[in-house]
Amino acid sequence: MFQIIRSARRMAATAERLRLRRKRIGFVPTMGALHEGHCSLIRAARAKNDVVIASLFVNPLQFGPHEDFRRYPRPFRKDAQMARAAGADVLFAPSAKELYPEGFQTSVEVEKLGRRWEGASRPGHFRGVATVVALLFEITRPTCAYFGQKDYQQALVIQRLIADLHLPIKMAILPTVREPDGLAMSSRNAYLTADQRRQATVLFEVLRWAQAEIRSGQRQAAPLIEGMRRRLSEAPAARIDYVAIVEPRHLEPVWRLRGRVALLLAVWIGATRLIDNLLVDVR
Repeated sequence: MFQIIRSARRMAATAERLRLRRKRIGFVPTMGALHEGHCSLIRAARAKNDVVIASLFVNPLQFGPHEDFRRYPRPFRKDAQMARAAGADVLFAPSAKELYPEGFQTSVEVEKLGRRWEGASRPGHFRGVATVVALLFEITRPTCAYFGQKDYQQALVIQRLIADLHLPIKMAILPTVREPDGLAMSSRNAYLTADQRRQATVLFEVLRWAQAEIRSGQRQAAPLIEGMRRRLSEAPAARIDYVAIVEPRHLEPVWRLRGRVALLLAVWIGATRLIDNLLVDVR
């Protein structure tokens, strides 16, 4: 039976009872404004676990002072319906005061991984992510947690957190879910005007161009990055934050391509910041 739980204490007690009964718990953390990407994670958890818990919490700690915390979409009733339809048994939807009561002063930080790329562009972002995910893990006690590749660096940060804290949690990173034209599904896509939405497809087009170049034999990162930046700049609404080609586990820049590489993009389309990535095997 689907239930919505808002109390952290009640959620923790429910999860503990499930663990004592040896139930496998699949956990999908979200900030709401659910789309097919989130639903695919919930369905994956449903297929492998006895109980599926999805969380819905717009985490203030991971937003910078000039970011979109206040206007971030919060269609709670629609989100609850979508989570239930996708296969969630429990929707954990605490308030900020429930997770961060008066006097809260603890933080979790994955230092090296969290400082590059997104961490450099959004100082403190991954500290907020790691702190809330550590809290949610402790409260929901999952057997396996599910994340999307679209937020690739975030997934690596959480993977490192699990390993470093010796948490008894498996982690699944599932492929990015895209619109038919290739745009990665994101709650922030709703901010785009119709014209910006058309231009936003340039992110995936550029990733696919670089992938084709690599498969055609290009092994130098510099001309690929230059070509990606040039193609992105052809979209009038686009403003580049970063373009990078990195080693896929530690996110260190690579200049000579070999093995597997990760292509990373962060681009403003108008006032909306979008990220995307692609993993490419270098033959």
